[in-house]
Amino acid sequence: MNHSIFPWRWHRWVARFAVSVFAIAGLVACSPAQSSDAPSRLVVPTPSGPGTFNYPLNQSAYSVFGYIYSPLFEEHPITGELEPGLAESWTVSPDGQTIVVTLREGLKWSDGEPLTVDDVIFTYNEIYLNDNIPTSFKDILRVGSDRAFPTVKKIGDRQVEFSVPEPFAPFLRYAGGLPILPAHVLAESVRTLDADGNPKFLTTWGTDTDPQKIVGSGMYRMQSYTSNQRVILERNPHYWRKDDRGNPQPYIDRIVWQIIESTDTQLLNFRSGSLDSLDVQPEAFPLLKPEEERGQYTIYSPGPDTGTVFLSFNLNRGKNARGEPFVEPYKSEWFNNLAFRQAIYHGINREVMKNNIFMGLGELQHSPIPVQSPFYLSPEEGLKTYDHDPEKARELLLGAGFTYDENGKLRDADGNPVRFTLLVSSGRKVREQMATQIDRDLAELGIEVDTLFLSFNTYVDRLSKSRDWDAYLGGFTGGGVEPHGGYNIWSVEGRLHTFNQGPQPGEDGIEGWTVSDWERQIDELYVRASQELDEKKRKELYGQAQQIIAENLPFMYMVNPLSFEAIRDRVEGIEYTPLGGGFWNLYELEIKE
Repeated sequence: MNHSIFPWRWHRWVARFAVSVFAIAGLVACSPAQSSDAPSRLVVPTPSGPGTFNYPLNQSAYSVFGYIYSPLFEEHPITGELEPGLAESWTVSPDGQTIVVTLREGLKWSDGEPLTVDDVIFTYNEIYLNDNIPTSFKDILRVGSDRAFPTVKKIGDRQVEFSVPEPFAPFLRYAGGLPILPAHVLAESVRTLDADGNPKFLTTWGTDTDPQKIVGSGMYRMQSYTSNQRVILERNPHYWRKDDRGNPQPYIDRIVWQIIESTDTQLLNFRSGSLDSLDVQPEAFPLLKPEEERGQYTIYSPGPDTGTVFLSFNLNRGKNARGEPFVEPYKSEWFNNLAFRQAIYHGINREVMKNNIFMGLGELQHSPIPVQSPFYLSPEEGLKTYDHDPEKARELLLGAGFTYDENGKLRDADGNPVRFTLLVSSGRKVREQMATQIDRDLAELGIEVDTLFLSFNTYVDRLSKSRDWDAYLGGFTGGGVEPHGGYNIWSVEGRLHTFNQGPQPGEDGIEGWTVSDWERQIDELYVRASQELDEKKRKELYGQAQQIIAENLPFMYMVNPLSFEAIRDRVEGIEYTPLGGGFWNLYELEIKE
């Protein structure tokens, strides 16, 4: 699941809960070697196909949006500075509350139609800021305790003005940090309601749409999509960027985004030469590293991953439309018991997980904010942590009213055996191994875990739509060093507030849904931090939020691995960076034949 505001940030090309691929069918024969007059092609892997072609409705990190859209501004992954994208320039008022953006001249959509200020106005006012369209990006655009939206208005043929009613620290970054959508294609669906009174936009541009009818502004446009096999993208002839000699970019003609769930199969196909990049799993690193020269690839490591991996329990006490609880009431009592969650965390041996599953290539993770961020609160600075301590875990459980029967099985005060189902996305060997260890570790506490492996898109739907689950092993891709990119997780009304998901636009109210005081405190701290322009004070506020998260454990963070990516040497122009990965400058890369 993805919470980054920059969908085009090529963090390891296909970040953890982001892109990756390969379904052997048909592509094993596609050798990278091509004749000189053949279209150049980059073949990359993804463990899941796209969940939708509708960007605002997307909740999956496995998507093609980074290829087919271009933002107003682009974050340079080396300097962290914002650079012009669709916008040629922008000015910020002295109080920081108004931004005037000037678009480039002559911009066009991938279908050749003009891209104008009217598209920018439409995208923000009628889609991102529309209460009838459930998009997680709405959460991070809200300003202050009043949750007001920015005002977006046209002030010239190429000028658009963004303004906020009060200081908003990430304002500039977020004002230009979302894709612009084509009004000439989508306006009718936004303005027309279906039989249920919802915008038809909510059912527009699903994966059953002809890919060639998806219109974007990025480097590529979709040529074809074969479900569970691949997406093929071709160069967008109307893309705005040109090199110093006036040649159109990008240089690579096609991207083949090949879909395969299994990371083992991805590895096999990379070694056979059928893939140009690979997100290197820990167990594959000692196998691939000695083969670099012979295999004609380079393994890059930007350091610790910026995403998170965690175990989370369903704390939702609400009921569905049929009056049925999302979680069995007796299980809900366990999950909402802080001592139970703390005991579970003490019961998991994360050191063994780090050393055995991640081959020692990482560190224990304690916070949702990455260690690379200046807002990260470390254990040395006082962040609460949880070591593996089975005795402490048992002590917490007994103190919370649980007991052990004659067979050593844990039971609650009513005699119910403590047993729950853990959802895991299938195909990722590391996640499967983590789930196996969690099962084994908690068995030592007398707890039985039933692991349920689901395809990625089914897994996401189960978490975000049905809310019918006990616990899940999951993660969020990194949103960079700015913590407000994760506000859609920590807002109590956020689209990614998965551990206690409230009603979303278009849904009826949820009977019995309650929000705890500590959830509201985290929400308020994130809001206050976004209003604060003093970096030191922002760090203090985010530090308080991290302490509350560590105390209450809505997410139990596991291991922060070192990330590795292997890229074929035939791909020229790679400038690998920790935040951008190897393909941040895709527009200027070339394929050497």
